[in-house]
Amino acid sequence: MSKYENQITIFTDYLEEFPDTDELVWILGKQHLLRTEKSKLLSDISARLWFTYRRKFSPIGGTGPSSDAGWGCMLRCGQMMLAQALICRHLGRDWNWEKQKEQPKEYQRILQCFLDRKDCCYSIHQMAQMGVGEGKSIGEWFGPNTVAQVLKKLALFDEWNSLAVYVSMDNTVVIEDIKKMCCVLPVGAHTADESPPDSLPASSQGKGPSATCPAWKPLLLIVPLRLGINQINPVYIEAFKECFKMPQSLGALGGKPNNAYYFIGFLGDELIFLDPHTTQTFVDTEESGIVDDETFHCLQSPQRMSILNLDPSVALGFFCKEEKDFDNWCSLVQKEILKENLRMFELVQKHPSHWPPFVPPAKPEVTTTGAEFIDSTEHLEDFDLEEDFEILSV
Repeated sequence: MSKYENQITIFTDYLEEFPDTDELVWILGKQHLLRTEKSKLLSDISARLWFTYRRKFSPIGGTGPSSDAGWGCMLRCGQMMLAQALICRHLGRDWNWEKQKEQPKEYQRILQCFLDRKDCCYSIHQMAQMGVGEGKSIGEWFGPNTVAQVLKKLALFDEWNSLAVYVSMDNTVVIEDIKKMCCVLPVGAHTADESPPDSLPASSQGKGPSATCPAWKPLLLIVPLRLGINQINPVYIEAFKECFKMPQSLGALGGKPNNAYYFIGFLGDELIFLDPHTTQTFVDTEESGIVDDETFHCLQSPQRMSILNLDPSVALGFFCKEEKDFDNWCSLVQKEILKENLRMFELVQKHPSHWPPFVPPAKPEVTTTGAEFIDSTEHLEDFDLEEDFEILSV
């Protein structure tokens, strides 16, 4: 019984951190009434996969660091946002986690994607080495846009989750480009001797919510933003909060100078976040093939900070499992974001004519696995670099 008593003690401390108020708390598209639904709120927050600094993993690149303490916080936040997308992809937003309860096999497989090993597709090893192609040395701090670019490239090697990752440029989300990337022909629509077309007919690409594509590749949409110069411009605050209300919300990456947090919701004008700045020991798969997952869920008090203290460089995340989810997201953006005089970002139908042509990202033609591929930095030049939106240093 002692282990359960300890757990109850932790939960009690956790809940007492919230003020006694009738306000609503929003967590990744779901609302909780604080006064009457604190236990549900706790359960919702603790169910999110929590990635922190780790130590004693195999050295990155064979001779590099064996801990990411002090430099890996934004990489860990990127892992948390992606993990939430994968939970929604395979288990649904309403899935919940309970300590020491057997979980679906998909959950274990998702968790194993992020273990600190070279052969795990979203490990700290893979992310740090892919960052070399973004101009970041191993052990160097990432900004929100850099981690978004790294996730986009690593997803090309992840056939099981099969995500389309779109990272917006110049504060602009282009509907036409996303439809082109996510609309795929069903398996068997072309013969083995033929390659699938580079793009679908215009009628299938989707001119708006009424048009549908043959099959939709689940979308991870990341929108890097600059919401001010040295501090966040208050004019963006309400629109920023609206994003956490959207059912497609994956929260936001950001924080303070050189301290990254994963923001999952808000209470009033305070943001609720998961903090990666705890150093834990590396955890590997057990002989049974199961990962001991207790250290991957945060049962401590959820931390909060005033939204006015947020650094202006952030990245919003959204997940659209089906095309109708994306169409719904577009409608919400039109209604809640584009109504402002000073818009947080733009949503346009057509690819801007002054931009280079949009080419959906494709896995480079190499004969090695993804893990071996990114170990060889000579191939990183195959990828295009994009402008960074970095958190400012002081």
